Formats: sequence, structure tokens, C-alpha cells
Amino acid sequence: METYPLTSLTIEEATQKQFALVDAITKEFKGSEILTRGDLGVVPGLNQPKTTHQVEKVLANFFDAEAAMLVRGAGTMAIRLAMHAVLKAGDTLLVHDAPVYPTTQTSIEMMNLKVIKADFNDLEAVKAVAAASDIQGALVQFTRQKPDDSYDIGEVIAAIQAVLPDCPIITDDNYAVLKVPQIGSELGATMACFSTFKLLGPEGVGCIIGSKVAIAKLRKENYSGGLQVQGFEAIAVLQGLIYAPVALAISAQVSGKVCTRLNNGEIPGVKKAFIANAQSKVLLIELEEANANEVLIEAEKLGAAPNPIGAESKYEFVPMFYRLSGTFRAANPKASESMIRVNPMRSGEETVLRILKEAILKAAK
Repeated sequence: METYPLTSLTIEEATQKQFALVDAITKEFKGSEILTRGDLGVVPGLNQPKTTHQVEKVLANFFDAEAAMLVRGAGTMAIRLAMHAVLKAGDTLLVHDAPVYPTTQTSIEMMNLKVIKADFNDLEAVKAVAAASDIQGALVQFTRQKPDDSYDIGEVIAAIQAVLPDCPIITDDNYAVLKVPQIGSELGATMACFSTFKLLGPEGVGCIIGSKVAIAKLRKENYSGGLQVQGFEAIAVLQGLIYAPVALAISAQVSGKVCTRLNNGEIPGVKKAFIANAQSKVLLIELEEANANEVLIEAEKLGAAPNPIGAESKYEFVPMFYRLSGTFRAANPKASESMIRVNPMRSGEETVLRILKEAILKAAK
């Protein structure tokens, strides 16, 4: 198997992201304001907390976008609302010819959207499908849906726009934001969507970055007080985003070191290791025996987290040993028998290797 992981930010590049975000905050907030937890409710004239409004302006400026909006429902609702902003029930949506992320599939079905598929790994095929079909919108997932995906999201966006210049393009940037240099909207998409919970932020808060017109439509409909992201939650979004890039860059560096050591034969029972975006950037470890489930059971006893909470949320710091992602399992059902997924989270390479070695030994007994 060959994988094509996204290129992660270096620790120095991630540090510059941190500095840039703090700089953007200082241009919008007074020092005394940032030392509070923000306001609550629906402020007249804004129809949302003033603090949330300020945070959204910071995010728009940081991501060089026309507008930004924090929403309830994490990444799933961000994508769902973005599709609602530019599509009508029954419209046709262009997607990658691969298993669709389950919650996104639910959103597609809720809107009764028709789906046209094209292989995003083949730009000429993308252009041909776009030219030959009646398409009202496109959805491009930043990270990989199949192990052999190799497409560059910026090139896919450009290929669609070359044939359909007015086609709204939504990007699912979950598991990619602040790991890569630019998000979908910075690469030309209409709107980029992601969960802030995956970026050390608060539970259940999503973010949409991009088109001022589309976001204005959503704001008009998002008038209920119960739908507002409160000031203290918006501050928590910024706090998470500040620390996320460096933490994620360190994790990516650890994954690379572990992968090299495994492929050098350091741990008996490991056949091959790969770096892949599945969905997070992780290690895919192919075992010599078809005992992946047993290894995962033993790893949990040794301190590894057995499943994600938000996938890189603020609660996840021990290394995570878990099964392949749903989209990867759908693409290759047999792989889950002998392959596991490992995310170092905040741990070092020695911890990951120790748990893996002991888990393999215990599973063999």
C-alpha cells in the first residue's frame, strides 16, 4: 500500500501561525477584554454576543477571508449549514469518487441532494464530469477518504472552477486546519468548514470561513438566542487555536520518527508502517498477524486511548491506538484485520513504541 499524506507544518511554521493568530487578536480586542470570559446573549444590533462577533472578525482576518461564523454542532453542522447556504433541496453536488464521511452523507440525504462523483485524483476526469453534468455545488474533503488518495485540494478547486467558475465549492477542512499552510477558502473555495473541538477548543462549536454573502444568509436565519455561540465559548475557540498548531506539528514529527523506526524493524510483529491522513494524520501499522483487534485490546490496558472523543480534542493526550477510519474500512474492509491506527497525540515516540511492543507480545500469548 502506498499513501499520500498531506504535508504538515514544521514546528517553526506552526509557531509562526501561533504568533500570527495572537497578533490578529491584539488588533481586535483590548487587553482588558481578552482577560474576561466574554458576554452572553443576543446583543441588540449584532444579534449575538459582542465577544463572539469580535472572535469571528479575528478568524476572518487570520484566515484572510471575507467573513467567519461560529456555529453549534461542530464540523458536521458547519458543513451542513454551508451546503444549505448555497444549495437547494434536490440540487446536484459534485463529490469525490470515494466513501463519503458518514455525517456528511447524512447531511446530503437530509437535503435530498443528488450526487455526481468524479475521481479527484484525476484532474482531467474532474473537468470532464463538471463539464458534462448539471452541477449546482461541489464538496471537497481536505484529508483523505481512501488510502491511495493523492489529490491536491487547491488543484481540485482550480479544476472545478476552470469549467464551472460560478460553482460554489465547500471544503471539509476537519483534521487539516492549522496542520497545513492554507485552508480551503484560502485556496479559492467558497467556504471552508471545520470543528474547533478538534483544535483544542470547546465541545460542539464549528466554524465556517469564507463568503460574506453566504454567511450573511446563515446569520439572518441564525437569530435564535439558543443558537448563538456564547462569548466564553468563542474565547475558548481562540485559546485552543493558539496552542493547536505547535501541538499538532509536534505530533506529526513524532509520527514520522515512529514510522521510520518501525520500518527499520525495531518492533517484532510489525510488517510495515505508513503515514496517512485517515482522517487525522496518523500512523497506519500493518501487523504480521491478523490480530489487530487483540493488539488494540492490549494497548488499552497499557494506557493507550481506545477511541477518539473529538479526534485531537483537548481531552486527548495519551497516544490513541484504534481501528481504521470508517471511510478507509469501506474502501478496504479486509485491512482492519491486520492494520491499526495510532495517533501519538501529546506523547513521545518512546511511549508509542513501548505500548506497541508490549501489546503485540501480549496479543500473541
